[in-house]
Amino acid sequence: MEKVVVTGGMGFIGSHIVEELLKKQYEVVVIDNESTGDRKNISHLPIEICEMDITEPETISAIKKINPDYIIHQAAQVSVSESIKDFLNDENINIKGGLNILHGGIEAGVKKIVFASSAAVYGNPQYVPVDLKHSTNPESPYGLTKLMFENYLKFANTFYGIDYCILRYSNVYGPRQNAKGEGGVISIFSDMLSSGKAPVIYGDGEQTRDFIYVGDIAKANVQAITSKPNVCLNISSNSSITINELFSTMKKITNSALDPVYEQERAGDIRHSVLCNNETKELLNWSPEMEIEEGLEKTVAFYRNSIHS
Repeated sequence: MEKVVVTGGMGFIGSHIVEELLKKQYEVVVIDNESTGDRKNISHLPIEICEMDITEPETISAIKKINPDYIIHQAAQVSVSESIKDFLNDENINIKGGLNILHGGIEAGVKKIVFASSAAVYGNPQYVPVDLKHSTNPESPYGLTKLMFENYLKFANTFYGIDYCILRYSNVYGPRQNAKGEGGVISIFSDMLSSGKAPVIYGDGEQTRDFIYVGDIAKANVQAITSKPNVCLNISSNSSITINELFSTMKKITNSALDPVYEQERAGDIRHSVLCNNETKELLNWSPEMEIEEGLEKTVAFYRNSIHS
């Protein structure tokens, strides 16, 4: 049985990846410091948990000791606004932490590292849908750190022969996403509407996003383990919806009479974002399966159950 380390495996996306790996008969070890993840997401699963901060140098020896076949690197500072407020913390987690994981993978001789990157590496799109030929011009420190670590993976392949697969996520949503802080807009809307509170929309609400269900993200990560090595791919639905349309759909699902509160657009926010997934479908033998309305219903149901449990 092959062994996979999942960093950030207690988190929203990471915990879904852990479940998908177990379905495919992999042995799983999670590395997480529980700073943003939640142990209860995976505590019921037959896995090993290594509670550790990836920014600590001990991570390198820990990975060497675990001796995994693959690493799926999800752990990160994921807030655009926090990256603007605190460059150093963003760099510490996303670059230094990432390099500890990479160094550990090299020491352990892993076959491949699968890395969670982001649409943020493209910056403000010059055209949509954004394909892999689009230039990378991050407009936030968060996007910059993701792009920098992509380049470190490419260097590691050149100098150490370690394979990689970079997955650039569009806007991920689904059950277990944290609605606190910056959390995804769908999780925030779900939480607010389920609690009878009016959500905030920043800007005019006509900005568009490409939303991808977390279950589809998890399947893409597992497919990436055995897919063609040393590629960079967009993981997306290849479709868009305005935030106003999103709110209207969720208002209908929750039978809410609430209207949103509009506030000033936030610094670093991108106006329109849709990622092309044509290459991904071919190279990963993967396609998004969850339609947005069904995914929203599952997400809303999760938040309703969380509030009443």
